[in-house]
Amino acid sequence: MANPKRRFGKSRTRMRRSILWRDTPPAVGSCPRCKSPKQPHRICRTCGYYNGRQVLVIAD
Repeated sequence: MANPKRRFGKSRTRMRRSILWRDTPPAVGSCPRCKSPKQPHRICRTCGYYNGRQVLVIAD
């Protein structure tokens, strides 16, 4: 039975690797609770809140 030469094509692999060379910096928003900068859909590293509730306990 015939087998494929490669699992994924060269174009698909190269497009995935091209992410490393992008010029645009990651998106940055502000935390609604403490107003410190944070990435969207991430826990705030300053206060530990995500989506209006405390997810991480930050020791001072």
